[in-house]
Amino acid sequence: MGKSLIQQRRGMGHSQYRAPKVGKISQTLYPPISGEKTVGSVMRLQHERGRMAPLAQLKIGEKFYYLPAIRGTVVGSDIELGPKAKMKNGNILMLKEVIEGSAICNIERHPGDGGKLVKAAGTSAILFSQSAQGSIIKFPSGKMILLDGRCRATMGVIAGSGFGEKPFLKAGAKHHLMEAKIKLYPRMRGIAMAAVHHPFGGGRHQHPGKSTSTSRNAPPGRKVGHIAPRKTGRKRIRRTLEVR
Repeated sequence: MGKSLIQQRRGMGHSQYRAPKVGKISQTLYPPISGEKTVGSVMRLQHERGRMAPLAQLKIGEKFYYLPAIRGTVVGSDIELGPKAKMKNGNILMLKEVIEGSAICNIERHPGDGGKLVKAAGTSAILFSQSAQGSIIKFPSGKMILLDGRCRATMGVIAGSGFGEKPFLKAGAKHHLMEAKIKLYPRMRGIAMAAVHHPFGGGRHQHPGKSTSTSRNAPPGRKVGHIAPRKTGRKRIRRTLEVR
């Protein structure tokens, strides 16, 4: 009897697929919504395991909050929140108060949820336009969505954009990163396995032996490869001939 597949073992709750909590900070959230302008101070910048962007520790009154640091943030700088906050990098405003064409990040999906969108290192979205229904946001992927104008966002670009320029010199460094992200490393190709370990394994040479497109309702032992793909293979371009 062969081993269970990776996707079958991952749901068993083993420590191999559980992210370590040592050195991690609780979820980053905006301060609660208030009707008055608030000013916070950046106490320190720090790194968290498994996160590419640095975090800024923001002190408001006697409470501390952790938010993704914005490019150009320094210790001791002030951050304004709430109505009548200035249009300045690092300040937190409602979308309806942001000027069209401004770069924003750490955007709330619903008013008061604490910031859910565009939080990766070096990323930012653009406030495309304002409308009576809300604010239209253009993501780095090019997709546009309509959000409530009361949702908050941070002005500027998330820091840490150069994290991908430094190579992993040792396999151990990549292993610790993937462990913090709850991802298996290294990954073995299915066609390189034995037939008892993977549906694509076995044979006199490395080949899947069957279709790599799989139904979304397939059982876990067969649900490998391209899951419910819209299309596969090489994209063919239709060329129309001009009639002169």
